Amino acid sequence: MRTRFKNRIVGSGEEQLDQIMFNPRNWRIHPLGQQNALRGVLEEVGWVQQVIVNRQTGNLIDGHLRCQLAAREGEEKIPVLYVDVSEEEEAIILSTLDPIGAMAATDKSKLDDLLRSIRAEDEDVLNLLDELAEKAKTYEFDESDLVDAFSSEIKSMSEVSAVTLTMPNDDAEELREAIREHGIDTVNGWIMEAVRNAQMR
Repeated sequence: MRTRFKNRIVGSGEEQLDQIMFNPRNWRIHPLGQQNALRGVLEEVGWVQQVIVNRQTGNLIDGHLRCQLAAREGEEKIPVLYVDVSEEEEAIILSTLDPIGAMAATDKSKLDDLLRSIRAEDEDVLNLLDELAEKAKTYEFDESDLVDAFSSEIKSMSEVSAVTLTMPNDDAEELREAIREHGIDTVNGWIMEAVRNAQMR
């Protein structure tokens, strides 16, 4: 039976850093915060992932920042995974590898448990973990928030039955900004309209 997904991996090992060709079509830009965070993880843990090199072109497909940091720290070799793909296929991988990974959703409860279990020493790693923990937090708008914010429609707590909106901090801030910019009545109208539309489906 033919395998549906072809295995394009043709080898692995270590490569001299000065022999690795940075991909001229690499579109990623690595800000200082990312550089510091990755360097911190490498110092805290070490190599756990290979960079990817295309045998056909010799180009690096994934791992440009790791190579840069290794060279900066005086490393001579780096762990490499070799693949055998055409130049056109290389372009597909180069353009989609990170974006596909970024499409993953977050189980905030599991992430919170994971982050609380980690004990790290590197300052940049700790800063990264704090940032991840902050992004994982949610803000809850409970009944009293709704009464205060949307008082034109909701006159008392007796008119609200266990209404709680749970959302990421960024979304909660967007809601607050919308209230500040458009007014309570307008935003309340949008929410009520969304509820009515949902009930009609």
